[in-house]
Amino acid sequence: MAQSIPKIGWEQVSPAPVVLVFGKESFLADRAMQRLKSLLVLEDPELEVSDLDAGQYSDGALELIASPSLFDEPRLVRVANGVKATDAFIADVLRYLEQPVDGTTLVIRHDGSTVRGKKMLDAIRTTAGALEVVCLPLGKGDMVPFARNELRMLEREATPGAIAALVDAFHTDIAELANAIRQVVLDTEGPVTEQVVRTYYAGRVETTAFAVVDAVIAGDVARALVTLRQAIHTGADPVPIVAAFAMRYRQLAKVTGATGSGPQVARQLGMQDWQLNNARKDLRGFTDAKLCDAIEAIAHADHAVKGFERDPQHAVERLVRQLAESRAAA
Repeated sequence: MAQSIPKIGWEQVSPAPVVLVFGKESFLADRAMQRLKSLLVLEDPELEVSDLDAGQYSDGALELIASPSLFDEPRLVRVANGVKATDAFIADVLRYLEQPVDGTTLVIRHDGSTVRGKKMLDAIRTTAGALEVVCLPLGKGDMVPFARNELRMLEREATPGAIAALVDAFHTDIAELANAIRQVVLDTEGPVTEQVVRTYYAGRVETTAFAVVDAVIAGDVARALVTLRQAIHTGADPVPIVAAFAMRYRQLAKVTGATGSGPQVARQLGMQDWQLNNARKDLRGFTDAKLCDAIEAIAHADHAVKGFERDPQHAVERLVRQLAESRAAA
């Protein structure tokens, strides 16, 4: 029985005789194909690139394009629309897989929305040396790691609060999130902080997690609940909302035991000056016991919104009500 080929993420793609880029997330698929081309060009700048549409394919075109050139330049054959592959394309790919051409990389894009070309997909998945790049839509828990990785690739430091703010504002579209990260990196200098994100994308974060946290810290129960429901109604995910609470209350915990003032204390705590000053204002009315209770409630909500309870929206609303009422009673 033939072994299945490796399944990898877009950032792991590397040159191979045959590469299947499979899944509905077109942004990640485009990333995978761009990375593959870049790696091949690094190997040989004389790379010849050809494009085919599997849905408008003519018999024999693959063999003609993939055949070695007169000067043996390496070739990249990119095939779009595999989900609508013609019978002629499927037949030619099956023949090609029996003996892939040396120096040629064949990459086929298939979004998996139908079973069209199943025999071809099965054959690719058992072809020695081939790779499958999995490009599935990101889940709720994947956006923060994705944003963190984007910033790492751009060689830019960012605070957890900044990452949470970016995800909170752009979580509905991975391409939009990636573009927002790239734009704020290009247009600003130094570490990306929550304040930078909130200033730069003010129009997108006004009803997001941080507005909810602000209302809770102020002890305004009604405003906190209304802002939360507005955020959820516009698509905000409970996971980054709870992450925003965790980030803010961790700051409060760090500041509560700090003595002194000024930039030196802020640096010792890994905070900006404005964060230190705001945290000290927010601590008014907090006792150590209340702060511990709040952090414990946030930890419980974090588990709840990540699958430990059936209704994550109810879990985050319970947290907001509990924390806001505790502040109002202070």
